[in-house]
Amino acid sequence: MSVESEVSLDGTKLTIAVKGRFDFGSHQAFRDSYERFYKVPDIYVVDLKEATYLDSSALGMLLLLRDHAGSDDADVRVINSSSDVRKILAISNFDKLFDIS
Repeated sequence: MSVESEVSLDGTKLTIAVKGRFDFGSHQAFRDSYERFYKVPDIYVVDLKEATYLDSSALGMLLLLRDHAGSDDADVRVINSSSDVRKILAISNFDKLFDIS
C-alpha cells in the first residue's frame, strides 16, 4: 500500500494516488496526503487506478477528505476506479457525493 500526492503548479488541484490496498492501514498516509498543504486546493482528485482493494474504512476516509475540502461545496473527484470499486461506491451512494469516473 502506498499513497502519493501531487499538487498542480498553480496550487489549485491536489491529486492523491492510492496504490495497493485502500483500507485502514492507509488511514494516516491518506490523511497526511491532503492535510500537509498550507493552501487548500480547489479540486481534490483521488486516483484509484492502482488500488487493488477498497473497504468500509476507505469509504470513511473519502468522507473525511470531503469534509476537509468543504463538505457540500467540495470538488472531490474519484477517477480511474475499477468496475468493482464503482459498484461499491454506487451501492454506498457515494456517486451522489463525489464525481466518480
